[in-house]
Amino acid sequence: MSQALHTPPPAPARPIPDEGDLAALAARHGLTVSGARPTLREYVRQLWDRRHFILAFSRAKLTAQYSQAKLGQLWQVATPLLNAAVYFFIFGLLLGARRGIPHDIYVPFLVTGVFVFTFTQSSVLAGVRAISGNLGLVRALHFPRASLPVSFALQQLQQLLYSMLVLVVVVMAFGSLPALSWLLVIPALLLQFVFNTGLALIFARMGSKTPDLAQLMPFVLRTWMYASGVMFSIPAMLHDKNVPGWLADVLQWNPAAVYMDLIRFAMIDGYGSSYLPPHVWAFALGWALLTGVIGFVYFWKAEERYGRG
Repeated sequence: MSQALHTPPPAPARPIPDEGDLAALAARHGLTVSGARPTLREYVRQLWDRRHFILAFSRAKLTAQYSQAKLGQLWQVATPLLNAAVYFFIFGLLLGARRGIPHDIYVPFLVTGVFVFTFTQSSVLAGVRAISGNLGLVRALHFPRASLPVSFALQQLQQLLYSMLVLVVVVMAFGSLPALSWLLVIPALLLQFVFNTGLALIFARMGSKTPDLAQLMPFVLRTWMYASGVMFSIPAMLHDKNVPGWLADVLQWNPAAVYMDLIRFAMIDGYGSSYLPPHVWAFALGWALLTGVIGFVYFWKAEERYGRG
């Protein structure tokens, strides 16, 4: 008679620990969630610790930008100068956009506007692609993702500083000699840099989920440029038009117009305070702080989602 085979009774099922128990176990052993968003204060500290990387990355991008062109870095100033020449021919000569601006200061007025607006325009366009265009870097290394849009805004600031050398030559060629008022360019550019960085952070988060935004932004920025007085004086153009007063104020107080007006006022003789809207420095500071803070917090809120999906 064959002996019956006895199978051992199944082991009792272990209870599955709930999330609270797992969190407590992880905390007890010093484990943290991979890629978790740090606190805002810790995020600022991490970003400051990467300041050398941010500066080096921006310099490398600036050097590589025109590395394939024969003229190399000369395109940094040649491009906005060529744009200014085109705008002068179309708006200054053909369309009479010099209304209200003395003829001897219109060229420096126009060149200043083109250079300063290009600073904001390029920062926004670079910000849109900051995450989506660097997914390999984002997925391979752990670092605060805000380093990318900040470094792109810093790259555009460095490019503007090269352009400012040409702007100085243009302004002096039309009779505006160096004066103490030129020192106002420093705080104006710093405020614009903070504003541009905030915009770059906002559009970096939006562009990380919607890559098609990069195709739309040139049209949005072109509309913004035409509404900001790059080629003409806003109050002079609206002087005899049947335009509501609030609309004229909105156009003058928009941040692009504010920063252009401040730098024109600082550098161009004959472009006096009568061309500036009231409380222009307060608006410049307000736009910088508002956009910079909102942009930084908005970007930080999605820190753990960049490069995923």
